Amino acid sequence: MKPITIVVASDDNYLVLLAALINSIETNLKTGNTIDLWIIEDNVSSFNKKKLQSSVNPNITNLFWQSMAEVIPQGMSLPLDRSSYPLNIYMRLFIPYFIPKEVEKVLYLDVDMIVQKDISTLFETDLGDSLVAAVLDPRIITFDNAWGGVLNYEELGLDAKTRYFNTGLLLIPTKKWLEQDIPVKIINCIDENKKFANYPDQYGMNVVLAHQWLELDPLWNHFCTFEHPDPYLIHYVQRKPIFKSYNNSLEFQKIFYQYLSHTAWKNEKPRGESGRQLKKIKNILDKVLKQIGIG
Repeated sequence: MKPITIVVASDDNYLVLLAALINSIETNLKTGNTIDLWIIEDNVSSFNKKKLQSSVNPNITNLFWQSMAEVIPQGMSLPLDRSSYPLNIYMRLFIPYFIPKEVEKVLYLDVDMIVQKDISTLFETDLGDSLVAAVLDPRIITFDNAWGGVLNYEELGLDAKTRYFNTGLLLIPTKKWLEQDIPVKIINCIDENKKFANYPDQYGMNVVLAHQWLELDPLWNHFCTFEHPDPYLIHYVQRKPIFKSYNNSLEFQKIFYQYLSHTAWKNEKPRGESGRQLKKIKNILDKVLKQIGIG
C-alpha cells in the first residue's frame, strides 16, 4: 500500500495549526495507509521542528522538511504581488519539482484546516483528465464576483460564470503539471495581471486551470464562516482559532483545540493580535526588499 503524500507550507507562527491538522488526519485515518508529509518551511525554528516531531505518530506519519529556498526551482522567481499574504503561498506551485518522481499525485493542504473524515477517501479520487481537484470557493463562486473573482475575465477570453475554486485544498497530478508547464504558466499569469490578483495564487490557478479542474464535494473544504453539523474538513479562513479575535463558529474552535490537546502544544491558549499584525507587516516588507533586489 503506497503512502498518502501530503504537502503543506508553514512558518514558525503557524506550526501550531499544523500540529492540530496532523493529529486530525491521524485520528480519522481508518485504512492501513501511512502519511508522507512534506513541510515547506519558512524559517521554522529547530525547537519547533522537534516539538512537531514529538507530536506525530511515527507509525503513521513521516515528516520531510524542505526550506523555501530549496523548493523554488533555479532560475524561477516569485510573483511580487501587492497583497500582505506571505511569499510561502506560492510554494504549492513548486511541488512537482521537488517531490520524488515516483509520486504521481499529491494532496496540498493549507495548515489552517482540521480533517474529520478518512483522508484516504479523498486521496483516492480519480482525477481523470483534470489538472487539479478542488472545492468551489463559496464566497466567490464565479469569475464575475466583484469581491474577489477574476475581474478581467473578458480580456482573458473567459466567461463571466466560469466557476472559481479555493486553493486551500488541491489534489495535484504532479506529472501532468510538469508535462504541461503549469507552474510557469501560473506565475506568468500572476505577473502579467498583478492589479487584478487580489488573491494572487488563486487568481493565477483559476485562470490557467479554468474548466480543467474536478469539482469536489464542498464538505472537503468547508469554511468556518458557515455553519454545518459535520463537515469532512474545516477550513479556518479569516481569523485563525489560535487568536482571541477569532469570531466564527465556537464549535469549530472547540474541535480545533480538541485535536491540539493531543500534541506538544496542548497547553496553548488563544493569542493576541500583535504577532499577527507584525507578520503582515513583515510579509509586505519581504516583497518590497525583493523588488529592490535585497533578500
